Amino acid sequence: MLLTSLLRIILTRSFRPFEFKNDYENKLEYESLENLGLYVHIPFCRSLCSFCPYCKEKFDKERADLYKVALLKEIELVGKYQKNRKKVTSLYFGGGTPALMIDDLCDIIDRLQQYFEITGGIGIELHPDDIIEVNLQKLKAAGISMVSLGIQSLDEDCLEKLGRSNRDFIQKMDLVKKAEFEVIDVDLIFAIPGQTEETLLNDIDMTFKMGATQVSTYPFIDFTFADNKYKPMGKKKKKKLLRVLSDHCSVCEIKRTSVWTFAKSETKKYSSVTRDAFLGFGVSSTTLLKNTFKINTFSIEEYIKRVDSESLPTALTINFTPRQRAVYYLFWSAYGMELDPVKFNRTLGASPESFFKFELWFAEKIGFVKRERGIYRLTDKASYIYHNVEQAYTTAYIDKMWGLLRLNPFPEKMILK
Repeated sequence: MLLTSLLRIILTRSFRPFEFKNDYENKLEYESLENLGLYVHIPFCRSLCSFCPYCKEKFDKERADLYKVALLKEIELVGKYQKNRKKVTSLYFGGGTPALMIDDLCDIIDRLQQYFEITGGIGIELHPDDIIEVNLQKLKAAGISMVSLGIQSLDEDCLEKLGRSNRDFIQKMDLVKKAEFEVIDVDLIFAIPGQTEETLLNDIDMTFKMGATQVSTYPFIDFTFADNKYKPMGKKKKKKLLRVLSDHCSVCEIKRTSVWTFAKSETKKYSSVTRDAFLGFGVSSTTLLKNTFKINTFSIEEYIKRVDSESLPTALTINFTPRQRAVYYLFWSAYGMELDPVKFNRTLGASPESFFKFELWFAEKIGFVKRERGIYRLTDKASYIYHNVEQAYTTAYIDKMWGLLRLNPFPEKMILK
């Protein structure tokens, strides 16, 4: 909490906290934005994993059908003000377990394409249980080009601690590889209690060997509202595992594309979080515009009620000051390990130096940043600092926000210091 507060004060040049309020606009201003992405949240799962903090509940077909109707309506509410179809870079389905509504994906994509021209790939998260040939055929038919597989680990002991089991991962990966998706991302968790360097490196070697084009690794984090039987490793052990992972990938000529992501050379980059701006649809989804960030209610009942009343299901909104918006952009650019001044200027209408001249100069001096062809790139040295900062941010901000919205579908306000 102290770390995030200090960074917020230093970078925003203000003691003013991030204040979210329970107000919203039914018309979103996004038509002038470039590099706009789309996100759709499907909150249903067969069973609820204790380690997963996302908005989810057990699948019920009747409830999912009602949710689909509301989701299509929300898309219409957002898109109906446009004169022409808006070009967007990508579409991503997250959850939950999106494939539980696999037969609804074409309808959802069709509704989105009434208002948006998707110029890039369409991605989806897959639970290993959903990897069967008929499902992969349906995904291809719906236009899905990128898949993210939530394998988490190949080690039986680690999986047991996550409430998972090894279910023929080699055969499932072979099915995915034969389906010829542009990107095959595999999610792995590191710093699972009891995990060793050997089991972690075996996980990443095996996933690439089985056909992954990219591996996204995430530290095991114990959210306050989660029901984990096991506690995360300490900070030093987590950091050491990440360093071992990074060094190993470097030796194997696997490129580090973000603080926690590693990809084969010359493969298409894939991420669900690093967008200059995005529109979110469904419960708990977020939207980032030029100066506004908003988050939808976590309650499916209240989501449906709000949409049925012809209103957007926004629970909380923050209207950024220019410097707050710049800090948000800086934070996620650092996660992707590079800051492009041209893109920064295009999004914020000013150079990064106009906001962070001293910070960027200092970061170069102490070896945290190198400037290559005009782009600021994070060094591996800085990535371990960011690794700690991101977890502090998750605990101080995301945990608090999600914890509150789980209890109150439309809170009056929320202050993040």
